[in-house]
Amino acid sequence: MPEGHTIHRLAADHRERFGGRPVRASSPQGKFSDSAALLDGEVLETTEAHGKHLFLGFPRDQWVHIHLGLFGKVAFGGAPAPPPADTVRLRLANPESYVDLRGPTTCALITDAEKRAIHDRLGPDPLREADDPDAAWRRISKSRTTIAALLMDQKVIAGVGNVYRAEVLFRHGIDPYRAGRDLTAGEWTALWDDLVALMREGVRLNRIDTVRPEHTPEAMDRPPRVDDHGGEVYVYRRANLPCHLCGTEIRTADLAARNLFWCPTCQA
Repeated sequence: MPEGHTIHRLAADHRERFGGRPVRASSPQGKFSDSAALLDGEVLETTEAHGKHLFLGFPRDQWVHIHLGLFGKVAFGGAPAPPPADTVRLRLANPESYVDLRGPTTCALITDAEKRAIHDRLGPDPLREADDPDAAWRRISKSRTTIAALLMDQKVIAGVGNVYRAEVLFRHGIDPYRAGRDLTAGEWTALWDDLVALMREGVRLNRIDTVRPEHTPEAMDRPPRVDDHGGEVYVYRRANLPCHLCGTEIRTADLAARNLFWCPTCQA
């Protein structure tokens, strides 16, 4: 499932290609046809992301709410747009560009009130400047749940996925099985600030890189990572490989139906 930086990047890409101009909207698959007909010819006024939720704003407080889930894909292209495949849930197009949405968990036309309800159930997002990390801390500081599970709970903090979860805990030497209430306020502030910086870089580069300059392949004279997810990381999907810092074998375990990765020495 895409992490929050990808959704914020998609919001920016939609805004750059279609913002402030009328769009042609269609649903070749048919599941969004009625809503697409209402949007066809309307101006895309704004775009927004909150965690893993993308919102495309149209006149009269109409919002396309998109959640990609595990299988959703977005593909941009230039003019002339090819005939769309019948798997495309939503196509937006103008004379210069088009974008196809396939396989999302959610693609729905919602009202402003319905949009606010979605925001209300989400935790603060490190990529939304106005969001307050104290809202997450109030829940974390009272919780017996592990910090690894809390970081993935979108009601606590929005946008963090499995990669950022594993990497930020490693970067701060925090055992993923520590209860939230056992963290200090200083540790939480450091985690939040690091997530803000890492995820902003993720938006800029459109990939996740979490190793510090002194731990890059060039600095350590080691081979670069080869993985479909791309990016240099410390522990994510490195189970049974040696830790870059201490050489201990990276461990993995199932936690809340997701694979957890950590170094038992650096995160003691």
